[in-house]
Amino acid sequence: MNDQTLPPDYLEFAEELADAAAKVTLTYFRLPLEVENKEAERFDPVTLADKGAERAMRDLIAQRFPSHGVLGEEEENIAGEEPWTWVLDPVDGTRSFISGIPLWGTLIALNDGTRPALGVMDQPFTRERFIGDGSTASLNGRPIQTRACRNLADATLMVTSPEHFQQPPYSDLFSKLSSEVRLVRYSGDCYAYCMLALGLVDIVLDPGLKPYDIQALMPIIQGAGGVVTRWDGGDAQNGGDVIACGDPRLHAQILELMQSS
Repeated sequence: MNDQTLPPDYLEFAEELADAAAKVTLTYFRLPLEVENKEAERFDPVTLADKGAERAMRDLIAQRFPSHGVLGEEEENIAGEEPWTWVLDPVDGTRSFISGIPLWGTLIALNDGTRPALGVMDQPFTRERFIGDGSTASLNGRPIQTRACRNLADATLMVTSPEHFQQPPYSDLFSKLSSEVRLVRYSGDCYAYCMLALGLVDIVLDPGLKPYDIQALMPIIQGAGGVVTRWDGGDAQNGGDVIACGDPRLHAQILELMQSS
């Protein structure tokens, strides 16, 4: 299908979803909290904040737009009767959340059947709300843009965790990039991508993302002038190994490096 025009009330509704999630997450943040592990082979935490925030958003979607689909991290996917699908990550950065560190956020995307047409990253503790539609991006209503950075030597690189880059070929790539950039920082999750859109970070690199990890961030970064793709240069909306760059020239340079390594 072709891209659809985004109805104006959809942005307002996306912000209502963010408000509903915030009421849940702020109830639990920096308080004693039971943590479950979703996987046997590694620590993949989930809390009542994750589950409750997603449930609150799903309830609102079911009431207001029952024909829309829902793709979320904590519950089963719902196929819609229309092309529109809400893509939800109630707490992106749960490890930071349970550690009391405000490098987490609620991710809300609206996919029109072709692409994420709207993205919201809400950090209710710091009262920051990033919004993008692929053409424009804002922080709390103020327009934002990425910064120019053509060369690796001038770049700030962020990755969620160094443990993701311990084995080849990931280790080889990370060794190459980290040795050439000016600065490397860790543990940003969705917050790192928004700092890229704000013009404070130049590269964010993550392997093995899910659609709900990246779809909300794509319209924000693209609206601020940046680029988000898979490591092979393909569409990142379905997740996988993802790279985001604030400067398209730097993105092209890194893709070439990846393909040659």
